[in-house]
Amino acid sequence: VQLQASGGGLVQAGGCLRLSCASSARIFSNYVMGWFRQAPGKEREFVATISRTGDSTLYTDSVKGRFTISRDNAKNTVYLQMNALKPEDTAHYYCVASRSKTHDALGPNLGDNDYWGQGTLVTVSS
Repeated sequence: VQLQASGGGLVQAGGCLRLSCASSARIFSNYVMGWFRQAPGKEREFVATISRTGDSTLYTDSVKGRFTISRDNAKNTVYLQMNALKPEDTAHYYCVASRSKTHDALGPNLGDNDYWGQGTLVTVSS
């Protein structure tokens, strides 16, 4: 399975971006999906995850109320709508997929999830 993330860029604080991650999976709905990020000099961290049907989501505390994860199983795509961006949101954002885990069990290490995308850079200027 290949994951292709897009939508990153440079935005001013308070602005918004929408990240997309397209999957090559034959049956996309078999996979829980998630977003992780890694800021320069920092460890990779969890951002948000979504269940296979999209009816359950989880967020890290720092993005609650600002970010929204969603998925369109007909388009094999997961999204991350990011509003009210802050400079501390600056990072490479990676989408991940897992067929075997529940959406609350995805982890930040390479071996924690079945598949990782290549990352898309989000830069928020102050």
